[in-house]
Amino acid sequence: MILKGTPNRGLIGATLGFFIGFAAVSLFGPTAKVFDQYMNMSNLQLGLLVAMAQLSGSLLRIPFGAWVDTTGGKKPFTILLLFSAIGMAGLTLLLYTTGQENLNMDHYPLLLILALFIGSGVATFSVGIGQVSYWFPQKKQGWALGAYAGFGNIAPGLFALLIPLLIGTLMLTGTYLVWLLFLIVGIIIYVSITPNAFYFQIRKKSQEISGEEARQIAKENGQEIFPSGGAWSGLKKAARIWQTWPLVLLYFTTFGGFLALTVWFPTYWNEYFDKDLKTAGAFTMLFSVLASIIRVPGGIISDKIGGIKTIFISVNILLLGAILLTFSVNLLMAVTGLLLMAIGMGVNNAGVFKLVPHYVKEAVGGAAGIVGGLGAFGGFVIPPLMGLFVDMQGIKGYSNGFIIFIVLAIVSFVCALYLHRSERN
Repeated sequence: MILKGTPNRGLIGATLGFFIGFAAVSLFGPTAKVFDQYMNMSNLQLGLLVAMAQLSGSLLRIPFGAWVDTTGGKKPFTILLLFSAIGMAGLTLLLYTTGQENLNMDHYPLLLILALFIGSGVATFSVGIGQVSYWFPQKKQGWALGAYAGFGNIAPGLFALLIPLLIGTLMLTGTYLVWLLFLIVGIIIYVSITPNAFYFQIRKKSQEISGEEARQIAKENGQEIFPSGGAWSGLKKAARIWQTWPLVLLYFTTFGGFLALTVWFPTYWNEYFDKDLKTAGAFTMLFSVLASIIRVPGGIISDKIGGIKTIFISVNILLLGAILLTFSVNLLMAVTGLLLMAIGMGVNNAGVFKLVPHYVKEAVGGAAGIVGGLGAFGGFVIPPLMGLFVDMQGIKGYSNGFIIFIVLAIVSFVCALYLHRSERN
């Protein structure tokens, strides 16, 4: 039997697919000012709009992440990307037929629905976590998952910078059309180059080979981690392990927080510091790219010192950054806070997913779905809450809203402490 692919090829394919789908995080964040110009939304409505892609992008991670334990990842990954392309096509068609100058609040519900479809691409994260995990041995999980998430996470930051630049020449309609074409080409490339791990290839090619035989053949070819049961079995197994739930909260704080700030920062820099859309996009890209790239060394660090110690360090960095942003009185304080939060969030995310295959070796897809899905839900919850601070307090609410992250950082520290004590017992 001829088996295709290598761990590195599996990693490259999954990372590319995640990069393509994850760009949806920036769907409305960099363009929020333009939409609000015609629709005159409240800050709560604006926060909901920029966060809507995170709702489907978080909740779909749970079933699709668990599905990896039965198929290997390529099929659910492709379906999510196709859903995203359908939503992107709908948004582009709306703008072509309506014209951006004719947008009003009557279009608001439709925009929310289209954002849900486009946000499906964000859910590819948990699928890719399982897909990559089954390719790599335990000792390389930190590096592989850090590289996957780190490079894939760059997409929102790049789009936060590119979208305002494109709007200046192509308007909203042309900008989203370019995005749609990028998505379609990316899907074709992903499908063409990405293999499933050996175990899933064997099971798909020959129904006559038992699961145990397929496992043995895959082991001989270097695979170490295998599923045990179907998708629902993986979810139940992961849910029964108590360590899954502290990891959910840790991921809610840092990855959900990352998603939230990626869509909130363009408005924050524009309104609170009166920066134009291009400058606001540049600051947002700085945050997003740093938080993404830092996951790679974060994964290497977690391989060396362990996921728990990595989380302790990162949560404290995050807390300091949140304090600076909450009490910022000038641009230097705010940018310093941004950098610290980016480092803390990125390194913590690497530490969390170092621990997922450590605690749930036989249901990595299910665990990735629960942790990734419920954790990413923070990207949907946090922006409207920050918008409420602005509605209640005016311009000062833009800084006071970061109190949310101070609270989350403290709670995360307690969760890390609890996990640490369980390791010692």
